[in-house]
Amino acid sequence: MPLPPDLHVHTEWSWDAAHGSMERSCERALQLGLPGIAFTEHADFVVIHEGQHGLDVAGYLQAVEQCRARFKNLRIFSGVELGEPHWFPDETAAVLAAGKLDRVLGSIHCVHLDGKPVDASQFRDLPPSAFGGAVREFFRETLALVESSQQFEALAHLDYPKRYWLEGQAPYREEDYEEDLRAILVAAAKRGLVLEVNTTRGRTLCPDIKVVRWWHEVGGKAVQYGSDAHQPDKVAEGFLTATQMVESVGFKPARDPLGLWHR
Repeated sequence: MPLPPDLHVHTEWSWDAAHGSMERSCERALQLGLPGIAFTEHADFVVIHEGQHGLDVAGYLQAVEQCRARFKNLRIFSGVELGEPHWFPDETAAVLAAGKLDRVLGSIHCVHLDGKPVDASQFRDLPPSAFGGAVREFFRETLALVESSQQFEALAHLDYPKRYWLEGQAPYREEDYEEDLRAILVAAAKRGLVLEVNTTRGRTLCPDIKVVRWWHEVGGKAVQYGSDAHQPDKVAEGFLTATQMVESVGFKPARDPLGLWHR
C-alpha cells in the first residue's frame, strides 16, 4: 500500500529545525514515493527556548513556490503549526492573514505552572511529585484549545508529553488519562477536526492505537499522518507502522492518494 502524504514537516523556516531543508525534504518525499508533503512551520508565541523566533510567512511562502516550480511531481502544501493559538489570538490572526496556508495544525507545547509557561519537554525537570499534575494540565489546556474559536483543521500530537516521560515514573498508560483524552476527542469530533497520528520521526506514535480506537468510538471522522520531521531523512519515518495501526482500528485510505483517511 502506498504511503500517505506527510502533513507535518518542519524545515529551515522553523526556529527549531537547524538541520531542516525544504528542498531536500521534497527530494526525500519523492524517493519514498509520497504523493505529497506539507511544510507546517512553527508559529510559536511563547518564548522559552534560546534562539526562538517568529515565522517569516512571506519568505517561507516564496520558498514553497520555488519548490513547487522545481518538484512538479510532488504536491507541496503550505502550512503552519500554531502553538497555543488561543493564548495569542491577535498574533495568530496575523500569521493566518499573511498568506495562503493550505494546512493549519493546532497544538499545545506549553502549559502554565505556578503562573509561568513551561514546555512539556521541560516536565522532566519538575519534581516527581509535580509531574502527573503537569501532564493533566497539558490535557486540560488541549481541551481549552479544541473548545476555543481558533481556526485550525487538525489536532497535532495529542499526547505530546509522553515523548518526554520522566525516568522513574510509572510508564505512560493511556488508561490513566482516559477521561481527559476522551473529553478532548469528543470535543474534537464535535468540531469536525482531524486527528493527527504523529510518528515522532519514527520513535513513538502520538497517539497510539488505544486513543485512535477511542477516536473511532466517539465518532471522529478522519485521521492524517505527520512525521514531525525536522530534517529531511526523517520525512515519513514510522508511517508503515502508523498506517497499519490506523487501518486496524477502522479508518481507511481515500481513493485520492492525497486524501485523509476516513472511517
